[in-house]
Amino acid sequence: VASANQPIVDNLDAFCKDTDAYLVGAPGGPLFGLTFAAKDIFDVAGHVTGGGNPDWKATHPPAEKNAWIIQTLVDAGAAMVGKTHTDELTRGILGENAHYGTPINSKAKDRVPGGSSSGSAAAVAGGLVDFALGSDTGGSVRIPASFCGLYGLRPTHGRIPLEGILIQAPSYDTIGWFTKDAKTYARVAEVVFGNTIPETSPNRIVIAEDAFEEADPEVASVLLPIAEKIAALAGSSTKARLAPNGLTEWASQQNILQSEEAWESVKDWVDTVN
Repeated sequence: VASANQPIVDNLDAFCKDTDAYLVGAPGGPLFGLTFAAKDIFDVAGHVTGGGNPDWKATHPPAEKNAWIIQTLVDAGAAMVGKTHTDELTRGILGENAHYGTPINSKAKDRVPGGSSSGSAAAVAGGLVDFALGSDTGGSVRIPASFCGLYGLRPTHGRIPLEGILIQAPSYDTIGWFTKDAKTYARVAEVVFGNTIPETSPNRIVIAEDAFEEADPEVASVLLPIAEKIAALAGSSTKARLAPNGLTEWASQQNILQSEEAWESVKDWVDTVN
C-alpha cells in the first residue's frame, strides 16, 4: 500500500494520469494512516470531475469543493492519493473504457476487473491503497468486488449523501467502497455512517429462493450454505420468493427506468456539445 506522503506507482492503469488529486488526512482521526482513491465521479476542489469521458472533462469547470464523502473521509484522517478510472459516464459493468483503457485485475490478469468502478477495485486489489470509493447504480461496486475478490456492497439507497458526485440515475445511485479485509471496511463504515450502526442483531433472515435460483449451480452451492449459517445466527429464517412473476420482469423494468434517468442526467450536455 502506498505511503500517505508518496506518489502512487500505478502499474495497473487504475489511476487517472491527468488528475493529481491529493488530499492530506486530518491527524489523529479514526482513519489516520489509511490511504484511499476515488472513482473519477467524485468532486475534488480545484479538479475537473471527468467521469471517464474526455469530452465531459473538457466542457466542465473544476469543482469548487470536495464531495461530501471525500471531505468526511479526509476529516477522519484518511489521505486521498488520486482519482481512478471508470466506465464511460459510469455506464458499464465490465470495466472497459475506450478512451483510457481497462485497469488490470491483479487477481486474474487475463480478465476484466468489472465496472463501472473499475479503477477503484483494481487499485485496492493490487495493494495500491487501503480502500477506494466507487458508486453502485446497477452493480458498479458489487460486480468489481466480485471480480477482484474484494469486500464491497451496495448500501441502502439514500443512506449516504450524494452531494458532489456525477449523477447517473438518482433513483438508483449509491456510494460504496472496496477493501481487502472486513476490519478496514468496518472502520470506513463507522465514519461514513456517523457511528450510527445499530448494535442489535437481526432476529430473522429472509432467504430469497428465486434469487439463488438465478445463480450458476457452482455459485449457489457456495452461497446458500453461507446464507443458512447467517440465518442460524439470527435464530430464525424464512424462505421467500420476492418476485412471483419472475426476476426477469424486475430486471427489465429496472433497466428501462435507469436508462431513462441516465439520459435525463446528460441530455442537456449532449445537446450543448453537439
